[in-house]
Amino acid sequence: MAADLHPWIDQFLDAMWMHRGLSENSLQAYRTDLKGFFNWLEQRQLAIEQVQSVDIQSYLNFRHEQGMKARSTARALSTMRRFFQYALSQQWLAVDPMVLIENPKLPKPLPKSLTEAQIEALLATPDPAIPLELRDKAMIELMYATGLRVSELVTMILSDVSLRQGVVRVIGKGGKERIVPMGEEALHWLTTYISGSRSDLLKGYDSDALFPGRNGNCMTRQTFWHRLKHYATRAGLQSLPSPHMLRHAFATHLLDHGADLRVVQLLLGHSDLSTTQIYTHVANVRLQQVHQAFHPRATVNDETV
Repeated sequence: MAADLHPWIDQFLDAMWMHRGLSENSLQAYRTDLKGFFNWLEQRQLAIEQVQSVDIQSYLNFRHEQGMKARSTARALSTMRRFFQYALSQQWLAVDPMVLIENPKLPKPLPKSLTEAQIEALLATPDPAIPLELRDKAMIELMYATGLRVSELVTMILSDVSLRQGVVRVIGKGGKERIVPMGEEALHWLTTYISGSRSDLLKGYDSDALFPGRNGNCMTRQTFWHRLKHYATRAGLQSLPSPHMLRHAFATHLLDHGADLRVVQLLLGHSDLSTTQIYTHVANVRLQQVHQAFHPRATVNDETV
């Protein structure tokens, strides 16, 4: 049964890639979600054409019993919803079993970030006299200055950078393009790196990768994460940051210093303002903490009650 169903998955993913421009990581997540569902159907000898809302609910209960996280199930539900909508458009099915299934309400956790002092310590750690560390310093400076996603950072090529204008061209999710200013500090280190150690790191390879790794190819996300952890350890940071925490710090620090939320939305490449609004909660929590710590009447004095 699974062999008959999996081509449906492939055709659906091909359509998602062509019409929505999804990344390979997103496509792989879709594939994993759908294969899990199809395998569950196969174990119950249930054909996809027979699936009803009650079966979808049973599958969700099954995931819960297996201890799968609510956020993972919510993502799987979103994938299934897209799949069944596509199946209807292709007339594979006559009825959408997802119609009566509600999306779960998940709490929005505050993104983990770094303080400005922690960022300064991290940026001061790489030794620019060492070619490899100059590359890493330019990467960290650029990421903090622009709020790039790590996938956007490591796949940049030379033509994405305008040193004269001080901006970078970013191809974000869904193939959407945005222009982001990098600021004087990041511009300085990026210019120093491009004019200096980049050619040393290429070792004769012909490559347009802005931040080459081995053999002149673009660095992987995992490699950058390892490099970032290395510098965080050297800087004495107790919590080792992920690359995404630099993006969070970029947004949070902009808002802390009075940036407009819609400007931050454009810089981050968010299509929906509600996605950016999570950072206002971060800023508000920080304001409350500062008020609680330093305002003379922030706490109740038992003697005056």
